[in-house]
Amino acid sequence: MQRIRQPRVAELVASRLRDDILTGRLAEGDVLPSQEALFAEFGVSPPAVREAIHILESDGLISVRRGNVGGAVVHLPSAERTAQMISMVLQTRAATPGDVSEALLHLEPICAGLCAARADRMTEVVPYLRAAIDAQSEQFDTLARYVPNARRFHEELVSRCGNEPMILLIGALELIWSAHESAVWSDEHHPDDPMNPTTMRAALRDHHRLLDAIADGNTARAQRLAAAHLAAARRNTLAAGADKTIEAKLISNRD
Repeated sequence: MQRIRQPRVAELVASRLRDDILTGRLAEGDVLPSQEALFAEFGVSPPAVREAIHILESDGLISVRRGNVGGAVVHLPSAERTAQMISMVLQTRAATPGDVSEALLHLEPICAGLCAARADRMTEVVPYLRAAIDAQSEQFDTLARYVPNARRFHEELVSRCGNEPMILLIGALELIWSAHESAVWSDEHHPDDPMNPTTMRAALRDHHRLLDAIADGNTARAQRLAAAHLAAARRNTLAAGADKTIEAKLISNRD
């Protein structure tokens, strides 16, 4: 018979602390008790506590500060950290932004349909999408802000769909694509050839139409408009940056 491996003491301590973080007993920015306090609380050796802290640090759930104000600071899991990890995996697999945008081409319209189907869409969806459009309109002539503002609309669309697994997974892909699109249209890469104003106006118009469909609760129209808009945006960005590959570092450099 296969022997069952007994968990080490450090793993048990890490598991207890991990549960405290994931269940909300420890919040973002909280500091874990001192190692001395943890020794006493769990009745284990100092090396076991230090190893448990290392495990949590490897999980990305804490960061250890050194010095007089040292301690282990709690970090809750987030879409941004998920996007960072996914982008690193994609980079090792030589995936391209085209692969990410193709995935979104199939997945984001589903989120648009879910937004339109929400009974509470007029309070939980529409105001957030309208705010993103307003920012896009108000700063339309500021090219440095255009792409971040336009991408905010898409990120809000996903984050308001009402399905938590989709919000996390599709939201991570949104962040990866947003980072790529911002890099493609930055002044560094296109100082003399910015995005065409006609293209920008068409995208803004698409956002208005999609918002109207969601407000009307028209699921089929919302999905159709989202798919058409994404296809056009994908063509424009990939045409300007087809030679790029996924770069995980772009997530941490995001505006």
